[in-house]
Amino acid sequence: MSHSVSTGATDDVVDGTDTERDLPGAHEAGDAGERTGPRPPAPADENGRAPRRTPSAPAAPTAGPVTAADLPSDRYDSRELSWLEFNARVLALAEDTSQPLLERAKFLSIFASNLDEFYMVRVAGLKRRDEAGLAVRGADGLTPREQLARIAARTQELSHKHARVWLDDVAPALEHAGVHVIDWSQVTEAARPRLTDWFARQVFPVLTPLAVDPAHPFPYISNQSLNLAVAVHDPETGTEHFARVKVPNNVPRLVRVGHDPDEGGGTDREAWFLPIEDLIAENLDQLFEGMDVREHHVFRVTRNADLEVEEDRDEDLLQALERELARRRFGPPVRLEITDTMSEHMLELLLRELDVDPHDVVQVPGLLDLSALMELQALNRPDLKDPVFVPSTHSAFSEGETPKSVFATLREGDVLVHHPYDSFSTSVHRFIEQAAGDPKVLAIKQTLYRTSGDSPVVESLIDAAEAGKQVVAVVEIKARFDERANIGWARALERAGVHVVYGLVGLKTHCKAVLVVRQEGQAIKRYCHLGTGNYNPKTARLYEDIGFFTADETVAADLTDLFNVLTGYARRTTYRKLLVAPYGLRRGIVERIDGERERAERGETAGIRIKVNGLVDEQVIDALYRASAAGVPVDLVVRGLCSLRAGVPGLSENIRVRSILGRFLEHSRIFHFVGADEHWIGSADMMHRNLDRRVEALVPVTDPRLTAQLDHVLDSATAPSTRSWILQPDGSWDPWPVAAGEGTEGLSVCDHQVQLLQRHQGEK
Repeated sequence: MSHSVSTGATDDVVDGTDTERDLPGAHEAGDAGERTGPRPPAPADENGRAPRRTPSAPAAPTAGPVTAADLPSDRYDSRELSWLEFNARVLALAEDTSQPLLERAKFLSIFASNLDEFYMVRVAGLKRRDEAGLAVRGADGLTPREQLARIAARTQELSHKHARVWLDDVAPALEHAGVHVIDWSQVTEAARPRLTDWFARQVFPVLTPLAVDPAHPFPYISNQSLNLAVAVHDPETGTEHFARVKVPNNVPRLVRVGHDPDEGGGTDREAWFLPIEDLIAENLDQLFEGMDVREHHVFRVTRNADLEVEEDRDEDLLQALERELARRRFGPPVRLEITDTMSEHMLELLLRELDVDPHDVVQVPGLLDLSALMELQALNRPDLKDPVFVPSTHSAFSEGETPKSVFATLREGDVLVHHPYDSFSTSVHRFIEQAAGDPKVLAIKQTLYRTSGDSPVVESLIDAAEAGKQVVAVVEIKARFDERANIGWARALERAGVHVVYGLVGLKTHCKAVLVVRQEGQAIKRYCHLGTGNYNPKTARLYEDIGFFTADETVAADLTDLFNVLTGYARRTTYRKLLVAPYGLRRGIVERIDGERERAERGETAGIRIKVNGLVDEQVIDALYRASAAGVPVDLVVRGLCSLRAGVPGLSENIRVRSILGRFLEHSRIFHFVGADEHWIGSADMMHRNLDRRVEALVPVTDPRLTAQLDHVLDSATAPSTRSWILQPDGSWDPWPVAAGEGTEGLSVCDHQVQLLQRHQGEK
C-alpha cells in the first residue's frame, strides 16, 4: 500500500482530520489480542466492484423506527482511543515491508508528530477538565480521568512499539541500504576531528548550560524542545549538581558524518548521520570545565498548546491571538518523554521540578522524537522512495498543450477535479489566476484556512487587488498551529488592498470556497469553486481531495449569501442548494440518512456510502444505526477516528467501516445516498467541531458525468479487493484482505490510490 504525508499542514491532525499532519495506512493495526474476524465480503462483480446490496424485508408495521431510547447506552467508542488506533495504523505503514524504506521512515516521523499534537490538544483538554473537577462522562461513558488512564497505557505501548520498529526493523534495513544513523561510538577516528571542529564553530557558541542550585532556579523547559539532563560532580567540594542543556533547534538534528556538515557533499549512496544530542553529550566537558560529568540523559516535554481566545471581548482579534500565541509556550506540561536508560533519581528530580504526574511519563528505548527522521527525505535515493508522480491537467482545462479559459469551460458545464491526481496548479490556481488577470472580472471572494507561506494563490489575490478588483479574503487566523503564518499573510493581503475578514465570532471558517464575479456583456456571471481541501499548492500534491467548479446560478447565489454572512451582518441560516454548518448541515445529513431508512422500510432501493476523515457526532451515528436496523447497507470509509461501533449484532449488522491510508492523505468528504440518487462533497467531517463550531459547506453534485466519477472513487474504496482496515465490533481494526484469510481465496489485492494513479495516467 502506498502512503501519505502528514501534514504538517493539518486541519488538526490531532483528530486525524485536517491538521493534516497525519498519514495513511497499511497492513497491521497493532496488537489487539483476540478479535472477531472481518466479515467476508460479498463477491465482486465482473468489474471487480462491490455489488450494491438489496435491503432486507421492511420492519413490521407495528414496530416503528428505532429511536435513541431503543439503542444501547454503550453504542459509542471513545474518540480519544479511536484516534490512538488511527495512529497505530500509521505505525503499521512503517512496519509494512512493501513500502520503500525511506517512506517507512517517514511514517515513523509522522506517527511522532501526530502524537505530539494529540497530547498538546486532546490530552491537554482532558487534563484541564479533570483538574477543574469536571468529572462528566462523555458519550463513551468514561470520565476524563478514566480516559487519561487508558490513553497513558495505550500511548506507552505504542511508543515502545514505535521505537522498536525503528531500532529493530527500519534502522537495520536502512543501514543495509547505505543510510546509517549512528551513535558516537560508531564514528570513525578519521571523522571525529571534523565533527568536533564543526561543534566548536557552529554548536558550542549557542549552547547555554543552566545550573540548578539555590541561586539558579530550575529552568523553564519549552514545549517540544530536546534537552540533556546532566549530573556533574564538583571534585573540590564533593557535591553533585544538576544542569540542563537545551539542544538548539537551529542546527540539523541529524548531522552528516564523513564530510563538513556546512559544505554538504559526499554521496547519498552511503550516508552517515549522528544525532546532534550525541555530539553535544560527547563534548559536555567543554561546557562544564573543572567538573566531572557523571551522567547525562535526553528528555523532552510536551505542553498544553491549545489556545483560548476570548473573542467576545472588545479587543482586536489579531492582537488577542498574538497574545495567546506568546503564552502557548508556557502551557502546563502534559507529557514527559525520557530514554529508558534514565536513572531513578534523575527522573524523580524532573518529575518534582516539572510538576509532572508519573502517569504522564513515556519511556522510550533509543532516540527520542523520531519526527527527525523526516530529514532523511532530503536524501537523493529514489530507489528508497515512492516513484515520482506528476499530476496531470484535467482534460476540461486543456486543449492539447494549450491552456483553456476556465470561464469558457464552466459555461459548457460543471467540472470535478480529483487531487492530487488532477493538478491543483492547472485547475484551482489557474481559476484564481485567470480571474485576477481578466479585465472583465469585477470581484473575487475566497476563504483561506491554510495555505503555504509562498502561496501563488495569495499572490494572485494581491495581483487582483492591485489591478483594482474588489477582493475579499476570509482568513481563518485561528487555524490550529498555523495561526502565526496566517496572521503574516493576512497582513500582507491587507497591505495590498485586499479586504481581509476574520470570520464570525466563536466559529472557525473552514469551508473551501471561491466566488468570481464577471461582467459578460450586459449581464453579471458568477463562477464558483467549492472543495474538500485547503487552497494550499503544496499539500494539494500530498492530500487526496475533491474540487467542484460550477457556473450554476443557484449555487452562486448561495455562495454570495454565505460570503455576506461571513463578511457582514447577514443572518441567513437556510440555503437553496448548499448545506451549511453550523446552521443546517447536521440536520440535512440526518434527514437524508433517515430518507434512506424510510425507503428501505418501504422495500425500495436504499443505501448509504460516506467517505470522511472522522465520524464522532452522536446524532449522525444514531441515524446510521437506525438505517442499519431497517436493512440499509451502509458503507463508510473513515480515515481517522470513528466512534461508531460497526458490525455489532442487534445494532449495526449492516454497517461496514473501512480505513484507507497510503501514499496520499485521504482527505475528501463524499456523501452518496443511493435511493435518493444524491451525491454531495464538501469540507465537513461528521464531528462536533465541524457541525457546531465551524462554518462548513457541502454542495450537491448532480451532473451524471461527475457523479460517475464520485461513484468510481467510492467503488474503488469499498471494493472487496481493496487493501484497507476493517473496523471490528470490539473497536479494533483488522487489516483486509488478510493473508490466506477466509473469503480471500483467489482475490487479487488492489491498492486504491495506485489504481487511481494508473487510471489518471491512462487518461492523459
